[in-house]
Amino acid sequence: MQRRPAASRERFRTALEKLSADRRSKGVAGKPEENGKPRRQRSTWRLLRGFFELVGGQRPAILFALATATFSTLLGLIPPATTKIIVDHVVGSEPWPASWPFADRGGLSRHDLLLVLIVATLVISIVKSTIHLWGRWAATRATKRVQLTVRRRAFDHAVRLPLHRVHELKSGGVASLLREDAGTVGELIFGLLYNPWRAIVQLLGSLAVLAWVDWQLLLGGLALLPVVYFTHRTWISQIRPQYRAVRNTRQDLDAQTTETFGGMRVVRAFGRQKSEAARFVRSNDLLTRQELRVWWAARMIEVLWSLLIPLGTAALLWYGGNQVMSGRLSLGDLMMFLVYLLMLLEPLATLAESAAALQNNLAALDRVFDLLGEPREFASTAGGMLVRRDAVRGDIVLEDLAFAYPGNPRHVIEQVSLVVPAGQTVALVGPSGAGKTTLCNLVARFYDPLAGRVLLDGVDIRSYDVESYRRLLGIVEQDVFLFDGTVAENIAFGRPSASDAELIAAAEVANADEFIRQLPNGYDTVIGERGVKLSGGQRQRLAIARAVLADPKILILDEATSNLDSESEQLIQQGLSRLMAGRTCFVIAHRLSTIRHADQIVVLQDGRVWETGTHDELMAHGGRYRWMVELQTGGPVVGT
Repeated sequence: MQRRPAASRERFRTALEKLSADRRSKGVAGKPEENGKPRRQRSTWRLLRGFFELVGGQRPAILFALATATFSTLLGLIPPATTKIIVDHVVGSEPWPASWPFADRGGLSRHDLLLVLIVATLVISIVKSTIHLWGRWAATRATKRVQLTVRRRAFDHAVRLPLHRVHELKSGGVASLLREDAGTVGELIFGLLYNPWRAIVQLLGSLAVLAWVDWQLLLGGLALLPVVYFTHRTWISQIRPQYRAVRNTRQDLDAQTTETFGGMRVVRAFGRQKSEAARFVRSNDLLTRQELRVWWAARMIEVLWSLLIPLGTAALLWYGGNQVMSGRLSLGDLMMFLVYLLMLLEPLATLAESAAALQNNLAALDRVFDLLGEPREFASTAGGMLVRRDAVRGDIVLEDLAFAYPGNPRHVIEQVSLVVPAGQTVALVGPSGAGKTTLCNLVARFYDPLAGRVLLDGVDIRSYDVESYRRLLGIVEQDVFLFDGTVAENIAFGRPSASDAELIAAAEVANADEFIRQLPNGYDTVIGERGVKLSGGQRQRLAIARAVLADPKILILDEATSNLDSESEQLIQQGLSRLMAGRTCFVIAHRLSTIRHADQIVVLQDGRVWETGTHDELMAHGGRYRWMVELQTGGPVVGT
């Protein structure tokens, strides 16, 4: 039983061993990859196809950006050509070639020709920069729109994952994935398309010019091309798994930090600030080790090219110098060639170096596709009937239900059958772990039963669209969740279109209006994360007001009045009584005095129905319910 966390160095060593094992297996399906879940290694081409599908409506903007990049890059190839003219025909004494336009320099003196060339170069450079900026703006705007689209799609998918999977992801981890990974996908427009395309256009243009100057020099430049392919095949492909590991660690770190601050009262109550800080530092140390390792892996490409470019330049300069000295090339030809050689080597280096950064972006895209590839909740029953609220009576029937939570073979519900007519209140009682909350989760269709059916007005709820069905529900839990917003925003969460009058009326029904008006800004008071600025009773009354405004057909109350003082409980019970009137209600209660007037009381034990009846019937029966009541009241109950 390990209770001391592993040191960051040990975790780093484990991470390296895992990377090595994954590389050897090459992502074979069924092999544990992350969190014990099998994951297939997506090829680069598969990721690229997926990215182009994600781009969608931004393709015209991207094509426009690529077109402007092409034109501006080609314009950028013109100014270096003036080097030959200036060196040979302005500064030097080479005669003006007869095949060139404007015979004998167009009648211009050397000084005038020099001025014309300089002005022309400036004009071309300004036009080129303007077009380039225009294209970059289009690409940047497309990048932001793709980021927005991917984040929205990822969020929309994440909130519809099965509930147990949402719990596994953790809130901080999901936030990291949506912010970092989904945002990084948009950057592929530059890393995958715009920058490489500019480099390719410049590369091909420079090759064309070099071929015109001296085809033998061109062959020397082309000799570097295989190096790009070699470095990608032997080195770059190993970087993406490391980037993915870095992103996984960062996600875990974000989840851990969110968890620590969410439980700050517990942390301080047990004096664990120092240990939590140490845990945070250990995780950060692991992240730093991983980041440094992948940094070195990426820098190896830069080191390689920082050596190759000077060597290639020196070799070609030696060859070109000999050609000039032998009279085969002019000095202007050599100067122009060297300029274009630099323009050739620059995109080669850009392509090689960007390949390393591209793996980081592809690792993010891979993780986004992992999320989008997970099945949504109840995907097999998608496209069901829409529920018409005005046509729903609210009859609920449970037929021989059985259920076990994913990953746990033990059934927590077994052979449960129950009939709840519309408008009636059924109370679920029993010891902890008896299956009360699970049964309500099946009614709310947070899960589907393994066997049996839940019927609404005689129709299996699996026949309905799940989101449409849940709009009929209202849920008030013991652990009330409120959002970091105003009082009004929290009450109207289930029905944002409600008017101010309806919102206030709901608060009055919940006995919340009086304390709300005493807050600094009334209904516009910001209550903090999870309603931290309110008392427990006040949070509970806001939750009731939220349910009242939603006007549910089916109401689930899960320990809604536990752990409250007598005054708060009385106010909340009054609000609940008004809320429950005329609705089909499922009430979970350990405090049995609060469910005496339920139409039906169901005693659960080990996931099975032990006994059912009204309070009086069960007390007269003398079974487990009576024993529970006597246990709470401190002795035998004489009358009911």
